[in-house]
Amino acid sequence: MSKICQITGRIPRVGNNVSHSNVKTKRMFNPNLQKKKFFLEEENRWVVLKVSAAGMRTINKLGLKEAIKRAQSIGLICEY
Repeated sequence: MSKICQITGRIPRVGNNVSHSNVKTKRMFNPNLQKKKFFLEEENRWVVLKVSAAGMRTINKLGLKEAIKRAQSIGLICEY
């Protein structure tokens, strides 16, 4: 499960590099992924997630337990 955010589900996208002469070559737009430890207070343990910057903002907004619950419901996290 590499290069996929475990909270938002962001994946690499494909696009073009466009030069000054308008020559187009393929390139990848990878998500800004970080391996981050979060403390899950309900279970009194640490959880390591691979999340994007947007995923971290989602966790800050919703809370860790709710964000993990939503990710599990759409199939991004099997176990944490």
